Amino acid sequence: MRTLNLGILAHVDAGKTSLTERLLHAAGVIDEVGSVDDGNTQTDTLALERRRGITIKSAVVSFTVGGADGVTVNLIDTPGHPDFIAEVERALGVLDGAVLVVSAVEGVQAQTRVLMRTLRRLRIPAIIFVNKIDRSGADPGRVLRAVAERLTPDAVPLGAVRAPGTRAAAFVPYGPRDAAFLSGLAETLAERDDALLAAYVAGGPALSHGRLRRALADQTARARAYPVLFGSAITGAGTDALLAGIEELLPAAEGDAGAPASGTVFKVERGPAGERVAYVRARSGTFRVRERVRFGPPEQPEGREGRITAIRVFDRGGAGPRAALTAGRIGTVLGLPEARIGDEIREAGRPGPASGARGGGWFAPPSLETVVVPRRPAERGALRAALAELAEQDPLIALRQDDERQEISVSLYGEVQKEVLQATLAADHGLEVTFRETTTICVERPAAAGEAVELLGQDGNPFVATVGLRVEPAPPGSGVAFRVDAPLGSLPLYVYKSAGELAEAIGGTVRETLRQGLRGWEVVDCAVTLTRSGYVSPASTARDFRLLTPLVLMSALRRAGTVVCEPVHRFHLEVPADTVAQAVAVLGRLRAVHGGTAWRGAWCELEGDIPAAEIHRLERQVPALTRGEGVLETSFDRYRPVRGPAPVRRRHGRDPLDREQYLLHVARRV
Repeated sequence: MRTLNLGILAHVDAGKTSLTERLLHAAGVIDEVGSVDDGNTQTDTLALERRRGITIKSAVVSFTVGGADGVTVNLIDTPGHPDFIAEVERALGVLDGAVLVVSAVEGVQAQTRVLMRTLRRLRIPAIIFVNKIDRSGADPGRVLRAVAERLTPDAVPLGAVRAPGTRAAAFVPYGPRDAAFLSGLAETLAERDDALLAAYVAGGPALSHGRLRRALADQTARARAYPVLFGSAITGAGTDALLAGIEELLPAAEGDAGAPASGTVFKVERGPAGERVAYVRARSGTFRVRERVRFGPPEQPEGREGRITAIRVFDRGGAGPRAALTAGRIGTVLGLPEARIGDEIREAGRPGPASGARGGGWFAPPSLETVVVPRRPAERGALRAALAELAEQDPLIALRQDDERQEISVSLYGEVQKEVLQATLAADHGLEVTFRETTTICVERPAAAGEAVELLGQDGNPFVATVGLRVEPAPPGSGVAFRVDAPLGSLPLYVYKSAGELAEAIGGTVRETLRQGLRGWEVVDCAVTLTRSGYVSPASTARDFRLLTPLVLMSALRRAGTVVCEPVHRFHLEVPADTVAQAVAVLGRLRAVHGGTAWRGAWCELEGDIPAAEIHRLERQVPALTRGEGVLETSFDRYRPVRGPAPVRRRHGRDPLDREQYLLHVARRV
C-alpha cells in the first residue's frame, strides 16, 4: 500500500481541525466527529488547545483511503495562527502534499497567502479546499475569484456548489458529460503539456475525461496545477470528493525500502516518563528497534550516536508499536535523548548525505522578544529548566540568559504566543510567570570590510596561537559564511585531523561570537575569512584558537563597523473608501511607508511597509478605524537600517569587546 504524508494548512479559524475530524470519520477511523468548541478532537490533544479552541502543536493522525490497494494517509494538522508558524515550517519539510483550507465566508486571508506562497516556492503539490459552504455569507464564486487573483492563477475548480449559505449546501463534482468543464480543463492543462496541446488543437475524441484527469494528476503532482474542491467539515458536504481527490491527485511518498536508512526529525516532545520522543519521517531504508543510528544537523556529518529502544508507527488513527519504520512512513522513535528538530537520522557507520528533507527558513524568524520573570524569585532555576525543555520542542524560542542580571529572554512571533507560553508554564510546570514589555529583535550588518590579527608571542596575547580574520558584508539573507584563506602549513593539524575540522571548529566559534555584535544584536549577512594562523607544537591547543578567535573577530568588526537593522513587514490594508484619510494618517504615525493605493468600488486597498514594532498597534486600531470592516494582511519582508539612534541590546556572558573583562573571565574559568 502506498503512503502519503499530507499536511492540512490554513489561516486560523478556516476549519482545518474540523476538516481533519470529518476525514477521519469518513475513513472509518472514528465513530463520531469531534468538535473544536467541545474540545474533543483527535488532534488538539493539549488541554490548552482545547480550552482556547486553536491548534498550537502539529499533530499526526493516520487513515486509509481506497481499500487494500489504496493509500495510507499520514495527516499532519498544523496551527493556523501566525504566532505558531514555526510548527508549520517544520511540518513542510516532511510533506508529500497538502490541503490548503480556505473559508467560503472570510475567503483568502493573510496567512492563506503566506502559506500558498511557500507551497509554490517549495513545489509541494496541493489541493485547495473551500470550507464552510453551509455558513451564512458563504460566496463560493467570490472566493474562487480571490483564489485565482491572490493565491494562484493555476487554480482548477472541479465542481460547483448548490444552495451555498444553507444547511443544504452541497458540492456537485463535474463529470464526463460537463462539456464546458472539459473544454476549460483541456485549455488550462494544454498550456503546460505539448502533447496535450497538440491533441487539443487537433480536436476529436483524443481528449477524453480520463486522459484529462490523468493529466491533471500529473500537473498537480508537479505543483503546476491546484485543484479546487468545495464542502463543509460540519455537514460532511464534499468530504467524499476530497478523499477521492487526495487519493487520485496527490503523489504518494517516494522512498526505496532497500536503500540505506535515512530520515528527518521534524518534531520532539516529552513522553509520560520524561523521555524524549522524536517524530521521524523515514525517507529511505528501514529503521529497526535495537538498531544503532547516527543523528545530527545536516551540516555536521559525524553527528551523535544512539540506539533505538522503541518505535511507534502511525496507522488508522494513532501510533502503534512496531519493530520497524520503513521508507515513506512517519513514526515516533525513542532512545535518542539528544535528538533535536531538524536532525537527519541514518544507519550508524554510514556517511551523512542529505536525506532529501527540505531545509527550513521559509518563514521569517521571530521578530519580538520579552523577558520571562518568575513570580517567586526562588523558582528561577526551575523556570530555566522548563524553558530549556520547551526550547527542545520549539528551537525558535531561542533562550538568552543573562547571568549577571538573572534574566531569561525568549523570542516570540506575537502576543498570543506569549499568553500560550504563560499558560503552558503554569499547567505543565506549576510556574507562575509574568513578562516584561515586548521589544523588537534587530540585527546588525557589517558596514564595510575590516581586518585584525593577533600574533603568537605578541604583547597582550596570552594564547599560544596566531589568528587573523577579515570581516566583509555579504548579500542580504546570506547569513554568516566562513572560509579559510591561510596557508596549510600554518594550520595546527596535529590538534585537528584536517584543515576542514579546524575550519569547522573556528567557524563554530565565529558564529557563536557573532550572536552579539557591537550593539548587542546578532550579526548577519557577512563573510568571515581566516587570513592567518600560527602555532607552536606541542604547546598550542584547540582551546587557544577558540579563546583567541572572539577577540580578533570583534576587533575586525569594530574596524568594519555595523549598521543596526529592524524587521519590516509588507502590509495590505483594505478599508471602506470614506475612511482612507484616517487610515493614511494612522499609518504615518506608525512610521509606515505608503507604497500604493487601488480603488475598488466602495473599497480602497493600501499597500506599503511598516516596522514590525508597530504591527500590533496597527492591528488594534484597524477595527475602530474602519467600523470593524477593515482587513489587514502583513508578512515579513526584510530588514532595513534603523532611522535615528541605533537601539542597543544589553550583552550577556563574556564580552570580547571588553578585552580586560574577557581575559579575566577566561582566567577565572581556568
